[in-house]
Parts: sequence; C-alpha cells; structure tokens
Amino acid sequence: MASDVLFTPTQLGALKLKNRFVMAPLTRSRANEMGVPADFATEYYAQRAGAGLIITEATQASFQGMGYPRTPGLHTKAQMVRWKEIVDAVHGAGSKIVSQIWHVGRVAAAANRGVKADVVAPSVVPAPGQIYTDASGFVAHDVPRALATDEIGATAKEFATAARHAIDLGFDGVEVHSANGYLLHQFLSTNVNKRADRYGGSIENRIRMPLEVIDAVIAEVGSNRVGVRVSPGHQFNGIEEDEMVPLYEKYIAELDKRDLAYLHVMRPTANTVEEDVVALARGCFSGPMIVAGGYDADSATAVIAEGTAAAVAFGKSFIANPDLPERVRRRAALNAPDEATFYTPGRAGYTDYPVLAAEETRA
Repeated sequence: MASDVLFTPTQLGALKLKNRFVMAPLTRSRANEMGVPADFATEYYAQRAGAGLIITEATQASFQGMGYPRTPGLHTKAQMVRWKEIVDAVHGAGSKIVSQIWHVGRVAAAANRGVKADVVAPSVVPAPGQIYTDASGFVAHDVPRALATDEIGATAKEFATAARHAIDLGFDGVEVHSANGYLLHQFLSTNVNKRADRYGGSIENRIRMPLEVIDAVIAEVGSNRVGVRVSPGHQFNGIEEDEMVPLYEKYIAELDKRDLAYLHVMRPTANTVEEDVVALARGCFSGPMIVAGGYDADSATAVIAEGTAAAVAFGKSFIANPDLPERVRRRAALNAPDEATFYTPGRAGYTDYPVLAAEETRA
C-alpha cells in the first residue's frame, strides 16, 4: 500500500517539487505538421498538474530531429507561443514543468516533416521495421546519411538553443533525451554507431557526442536545470549495447561530474538484460534520480523509501488518470488507458478521461 512518502516534497537541482509524482514524457502526436502543439494541449497538461513535475512529450530541437507525425518542436515562433500558454497553465495549476528535448536520428520518415530536412544518424544504418505516416500509412524508415564530424557541434548547438528557448518561455528546466533508441542513444550503441572518427569505436568515443550535447545545454542554461534520460539495456528501435554495463558505468559517471538536476533512468519492462539497471545507475550517480518503467504506487513508494530514487515517473497511468496523485491518495480505482487513441489527433483519449467527482475527493 502506498505510503505518504509519495506526497512529500523533494528537490531536484533548482526544482522544488510538491510531491514525488512525475508525469513521464509521453509522445501523443497532437501537434500539426509544423510541430505546433494543438490548442487543447494546454488543457491536457494543466489537467495533470497534480504531479510534482511534468516532463513534456519529446520535443524536437529542429525539423531534422522530427521523425514521427505530429510531434512538437521548440524552434519556431508559433511553437513557442503555444508552449508559453502550456507552461503558464501548468504553473497556474501548481506544478513544475520541464521540456524534454530530442532528436530522433534514424527513426524517421521525411514525409512526416513540414519542412524538408535530411534523415541523419551516426552511420548509414537504417532503423528496422516501419514507421507510421499520415500520408501513406506504415512505410520503411528512411535510410539515413551519416552525420559529418563537423556537423555534430551544430547538433549540440540546436539542443542548447532549444534549451534557451525553454527557459526563456518559463519552463523550470529541460531534459536531454539520451534514451529509447533515438539519436544520442544511437551514438552510444554498438550496432548503429559504426563510425571511425572520434565519435565511434571505443566507449569513450561513443559517449563523446551525447556528452557534448549535454555540455552545450548546461553551458546555456546551467546544470541545476538540466536532467538527462537514459535507458540502459532498452532495445527499443533496434538498439544493441554489446558492452552495456561498462558503457553505462562510464557514461553515468561522466554525467555525475556535471552536477545535473537529476538523472532519469528508464528500466526495460521486458527481460532484455539480467542487470538491475536502476541499481547500476545508482551506483554511478550521486545526485537525485527519477526512475521509470512499470512502477505502481507501491513499488514507487518502496524505491523512494529505500533511498534509490527521489521521484518516480508514471506514463500510461497519467494518460488515463489526469488526477493520478489524488486517486492514489484516496486509493481510488484507476481508469484504464485507451491505447487506440495514444497517437491519434483530436481530444478523444487525450483530454476526456474522467476525474474523481468532488464528493469522492472529499471522502
């Protein structure tokens, strides 16, 4: 049974949270082709402000970083106008919010972009399987071109510029997406990163690009407002990590030197690795950690109470339960998520999940 520990305040760098509930970053595909969030995204985020912290859906730093249909960006004026409305609404409802900044790398179809841009990756290794497009349904991922060595600094600058935009708009911080098989994770991998320059080969070389991106973001907005997400052993999007333990021991130890606001660790929900990746990360990182990956209220309570994590991120349960913390507090039943509407346009399955009636919240 969940204890009061989930409802106690905590500090993540410059972010003081009212409770330990974090809304995980959740791609919902409600933006337009130019990466502008829907007007009703403001309501969606504000509905979930019972969380101590909201991490936005992954938000690209440029059109080159856009891979799926209808994902938002943080690099045009129209995008920023809408994000400002969202930030103000979340703050008005009493929560903190950070922007998760990403670049999908090879997990892309150029047809999903409102502006023409190359599909890029560490090496010319296309992602397996297919990707959905509004125009043609499911199609093969585009074959990427390899980023040139001298382009990597420009990519880092795009992340830093997006981070500056976020802070200027009033976001409480940013999270650099270094997980789930996207560009930074592709550089960490052993099957996508086949480079022969200083960004490929050894572990030290493979972590170089993600660290340069993170350092650029820190230089722009300060380390106490920067989090990083990692997903050791997560094979999503065709990622392989032949040296997973030494890779993350080195990478996370380097992140620990940077005095981050937090490290966000996603554990694999499938049995893809034998190692306890949360314990692996905790052994290398001395700062606050957010953990994610199949936690419920009881397991979240346990991982916080034992001192492993400062907070726990909930994904699908926050999709279906805008008032998730209050439901946990009242030990009320949870709504079931409607997976058929996870990525569809419109309000259905987005802003229309029921909340507890007033009489229930007073029970």
